[in-house]
Amino acid sequence: MTNQGTDMKFENFSFGSVQIDGTTHEHDVVIDRGEIRKRKKKASKQFRDEFGHTPLSVEETIPWKCRQLVIGTGAYGKLPVMEQVKREAKRRKIDLLVLPTIEAIEVLKQKPEATNAILHVTC
Repeated sequence: MTNQGTDMKFENFSFGSVQIDGTTHEHDVVIDRGEIRKRKKKASKQFRDEFGHTPLSVEETIPWKCRQLVIGTGAYGKLPVMEQVKREAKRRKIDLLVLPTIEAIEVLKQKPEATNAILHVTC
């Protein structure tokens, strides 16, 4: 496993955007073994009415190839994380940290080895 945090630099986070390695992302991001991509939440939209917000569900492409998965739940910690995600992390023996995004970024700044992340940039 690679140490994804080694040269990833989190420069700024504010409601609606996160700046990583000099690039501002105005959408949720997935960090998978050092690669950054846009979170594709369409698969989770079917659960929106149930939660009042599109939650994180196992229907999405979650970066499971890690020892620790950090989920940033937004500026105010409002991103719902479905129980199936928590159960799947436990089943795969992955440490799951669910924190407001600003706290999730602080964890990632510590460059934890074999850590992937999903960062919600709004609510």
